Amino acid sequence: MELKFWTTNLILAHRWTIARGSADQQEVVFIELKQDGLTGIGEASPSDRYQEEISTIEAFLKQVDSSRLSFTDIQGSMEYLEQVAPGNSAAKGALNIALLDGAAKRAGKAVYDLLGLGFREGKHVTSFSIGIDSPEIIRKKAIEAKDYSVLKLKVGMPGEKENLAALREVAPTVPARVDANEGWKTKEEALQKLEWLAADRHIEFCEQPMPASTPAVDLAWLKKRSPLPLMADEACISVKDIPHCAEFYHAVNVKLVKTGGISGGFETLSAARKAGLKTMLGCMIESSVLISAAAQLSELTDYLDLDGNLLISNDPYFGPTAEQGVISFANAPEKFGLRVVPRK
Repeated sequence: MELKFWTTNLILAHRWTIARGSADQQEVVFIELKQDGLTGIGEASPSDRYQEEISTIEAFLKQVDSSRLSFTDIQGSMEYLEQVAPGNSAAKGALNIALLDGAAKRAGKAVYDLLGLGFREGKHVTSFSIGIDSPEIIRKKAIEAKDYSVLKLKVGMPGEKENLAALREVAPTVPARVDANEGWKTKEEALQKLEWLAADRHIEFCEQPMPASTPAVDLAWLKKRSPLPLMADEACISVKDIPHCAEFYHAVNVKLVKTGGISGGFETLSAARKAGLKTMLGCMIESSVLISAAAQLSELTDYLDLDGNLLISNDPYFGPTAEQGVISFANAPEKFGLRVVPRK
């Protein structure tokens, strides 16, 4: 097995702002694994919220002995990676994605078929995210997103009421989701904001209203009183968090950069469904490699938020499309693996 990796700057079409900060670009790491004439591709999009950055990913990958990895032994490969260093979920996730890409190509299958899930065309709809901005820009973004049937608005900062009003001027009845990214600091503030949001009858749910570190007593208080379903995001890292989430939330947002790739995502989504939670696959700012990797697990979800590649202007890969928000592999140029190829 040969391992190669490199960094790329993904350029955002609009400045991206959430409750934790702003960015105009996202640096990611792509990896390639080559074995027996087959190539598997993976991607890591790090977040300092989870103590990862480009330098930590590169440092981890430099420690990896690629001879210990194999397309024919995914479980053994991942057990070896756990021995290299703790944490580093985004880096391990990139390797896991590449391993499954290669394994599926070796089997002559798409990853979703290798996992026994399949993928039903025409069924899986992603929301389109609109970051925090001025009401004027929110209106502009909402107009640009007119073809999407579900929107997602970032909140958790001053001006959120004006931003929702601006969104509703353009899209008054489009189903919308809101994401506070831990922006509301007390249970009283969170409840007040949730009651305000619930007055808009087209809001589906709210992601992570309070910090993941919020005491259990406050989380229980809010869940009991919330007029909207609450979805864990920052509070749901891996399968280990599902019992906690089942107690204090109604749903979970699973991201491959948190779970350590497709294998961890499969395990986390399966456990969440067994626990009675609604499930969503989410993303960071990513290329079509990570988005396609997540889409392989679509059959395990109730919702999708796989739009990271739609928010950038220089996606170096081509994979599933999202016309009007409907994720589709129908025109993917590659039949096997992740079903992605480099753009020419």
